[in-house]
Amino acid sequence: MSESEPADLEKFRSETRAWLEANCPPEMRKPVTSDSDVFWGGRNTKFASEPQRLWFERMRDKGWTVPDWPREYGGGGLSAAEHKVLRAEMARMGARPPLSSFGIWMLGPALLKYGNEAQKREHLPDIAAGLIRWCQGYSEPNAGSDLASLQTRAESDGDDFVITGSKIWTSYANYADWIFCLVRTDPAAKKHDGISFILFDMASKGVTTKPILLISGYSPFCETFFDGVRVPKSHVVGTVNRGWDVAKYLLQHERAMISGMGERGVGRPLGQIAADSVGTDAQGKLDDSMLRGRIASFDVDEAALAACAERAVDLAKAGQAHPAFSSAMKYYGTELNKRRHEILMSAGGVNALEWESERSRQGARPRAWLRTKANSIEGGTTEVMLGIVAKRILDLPGA
Repeated sequence: MSESEPADLEKFRSETRAWLEANCPPEMRKPVTSDSDVFWGGRNTKFASEPQRLWFERMRDKGWTVPDWPREYGGGGLSAAEHKVLRAEMARMGARPPLSSFGIWMLGPALLKYGNEAQKREHLPDIAAGLIRWCQGYSEPNAGSDLASLQTRAESDGDDFVITGSKIWTSYANYADWIFCLVRTDPAAKKHDGISFILFDMASKGVTTKPILLISGYSPFCETFFDGVRVPKSHVVGTVNRGWDVAKYLLQHERAMISGMGERGVGRPLGQIAADSVGTDAQGKLDDSMLRGRIASFDVDEAALAACAERAVDLAKAGQAHPAFSSAMKYYGTELNKRRHEILMSAGGVNALEWESERSRQGARPRAWLRTKANSIEGGTTEVMLGIVAKRILDLPGA
């Protein structure tokens, strides 16, 4: 506790710590070990355990699945300082997030800024309560890094748009209930114009998904197809043909979210994990000086990322954040996460190559390592992120 912390914030910290200790089950204070440990919510959701259900419902009822959202939309109504205290107290005890959600990380902030009141009332409380699981319809087969080249079209038909086209790399589309999607509503306009941001139900007639198998053996990504999907025009967020404004704002939050994978969060430090395989010397140090040096360097960079993330949150809450800072964070966080898994593979030696044995939990380590190769592509490639930093932050000539 800081000596300069205001008395009311000190009281909030004390009460928050006591509430978390009383309400977070011990099982929810342990590192995530499988996909089932993560609760995503949605229409067809199932809890992996009774502690997972209790933790989610207690946090939901408190408004702390989205602590800083307004209470009228299902949030906790916390101030920036209070939210920071809550995050710190959850980290102190190793508490898992009660709900993981693209609705929380990406769509929610966009709706709060650009949505009309009816849209906020309809969607935000359901996101906070984990009732609807969302996916993101941005990238297309010929519009990845150059997203504004998207060709999925939405043609006007009375009070509806009729949507035809396809998206790719749609994370968890096969599990999602609704999609927030970029569509071209004016094909005659310039590339960045004529795009609209629209919401619709994945159960709508004409929507199909197809998982994409990755080299890791997992299929978090999908192809998503739209064949004459009818969507009311009232589902457009913001102004028709001005969806690029919403898209850019949402991307800031997506990239900030992705950058978070660079932080360890809940789980054992790398040095402890490496010691399981490598062992320790007489002084209790990791018995591989080169690996020890790599881990020490990583730990310093991880701490720097965590400090930058806190600064980014503070600046965002104060309305002072640079719009391109999330690109720098995304680049650094994803590169750091790849380094983490390279170190884990090195520390594990030949045993880290096990793919299907029970000893390796069906190849958890190599599969996770392979999955990280997509980190520098998803949410904007490393090259695009560096270009944004060069142009908008460093103001380099010719950028």
